[in-house]
Amino acid sequence: MVIHEAAENYLETIYMLRKRNGSCRSVDVAAELGYSKPTISVMMKNLRENGYIRIDDGGELILTETGMGIALRMYERHEIIAEVLMKMGVSEDTAYKDACKIEHDISDETFDAIKRQLPRFSEE
Repeated sequence: MVIHEAAENYLETIYMLRKRNGSCRSVDVAAELGYSKPTISVMMKNLRENGYIRIDDGGELILTETGMGIALRMYERHEIIAEVLMKMGVSEDTAYKDACKIEHDISDETFDAIKRQLPRFSEE
């Protein structure tokens, strides 16, 4: 199944909020992304229906195994691309913003090549 960039962003955001806060609800995602609650509700319904998340009785968003796999993949891409950009002299704020754009469009082949070069940047 093909997953779109927006869904990848939501899954990564749920992962990051759970990592940072220990929990995540739809209102947390809305606040983090700056989207309206109705917009978030529609996406959460789609993510739930496609098996990427489940929502417990208390409204807690929980990533399924499939959702977690996608979230971790996006998170790794985001962090590594941002790190490489910062080592190249890009400011932290810009590096993270640009990494968020790049992480969805870059091929696995190119990302793997960037990842292999990371130690080289650390030596400099």
